[in-house]
Amino acid sequence: MPTNVYTKLNTGAIMPLIGLGTWKSQPGQVEHAVEIALRNGYKHIDTAAGYDNEKQVGEGIKASGVPRSEIFLTTKLNNIDHRDVLGALNKSLELLNTDYVDLYLLHWPAPMTKDWKADKSLNWIDTWKEMERVYRAHPTKVKAIGISNVSAAYLEDLLKVATVVPAVNQIERHPSCPGDDTLAACAKAGIVVTAYSPLGSDNSPLLTNDVVLRLAKKYDITPANVLISFQANTPNVNVVPKSVTRERIIDNLKVVDLTEEELAELKTINETAHFRACPPTWTGWGNLGFTD
Repeated sequence: MPTNVYTKLNTGAIMPLIGLGTWKSQPGQVEHAVEIALRNGYKHIDTAAGYDNEKQVGEGIKASGVPRSEIFLTTKLNNIDHRDVLGALNKSLELLNTDYVDLYLLHWPAPMTKDWKADKSLNWIDTWKEMERVYRAHPTKVKAIGISNVSAAYLEDLLKVATVVPAVNQIERHPSCPGDDTLAACAKAGIVVTAYSPLGSDNSPLLTNDVVLRLAKKYDITPANVLISFQANTPNVNVVPKSVTRERIIDNLKVVDLTEEELAELKTINETAHFRACPPTWTGWGNLGFTD
């Protein structure tokens, strides 16, 4: 199956196939990673208020010299800010030193108090309704809205009441967590999926998996390239691999065409080696509809 070149959102906007993820990328490193990525062909930068690095991401964008109009920029509403969507958006814009974001995601369907406890007095779907209001009222500040870490079951509930269909659902996705039910639900609703942690996060066993290593040898690429290509060969999916190392940032842009059989073989890894790098239970809201 040929690799995707880009994904098209339900707003009509074009979202690049590969972006730079910045989860766990620390100040002092992340600004340089962003600058390197943009100077070497990346067009999408993904960050979040919860990563505590928006200011440095903005500095990296400025240092790159790449015009803002040529960059697709994503950030996310923090769990502790569900009661103040507009205020949180404005704070992110200030830190990023930009007038707008191309995509604003509800980071988790899990409202939390300022001391990071589950806020059971607030329904995340009401937060989405406020995001819809902000999106309509401030089209110069936010070009599209979406969700993140939303399971197929939670998405079904949201779509019953949503007046704006999310443009994107960003989820953990890799061969040990393929998320086929969520992918199918998003495709049916016209929602693009962004895959985070495509390598399985830090020190991932996927990088030494026999299937991955064999395909890497066949195509003369790194195991990371195989795992990124797994996303790039899946319809309706884009991907945000994370690195702060110059060589890896540049190398992560390399994708190859995988056959249907190879994609299926990669998915079989999940049968014996399933894991999540970021289980949803940390939020205090249980499994958030992810049955695995």
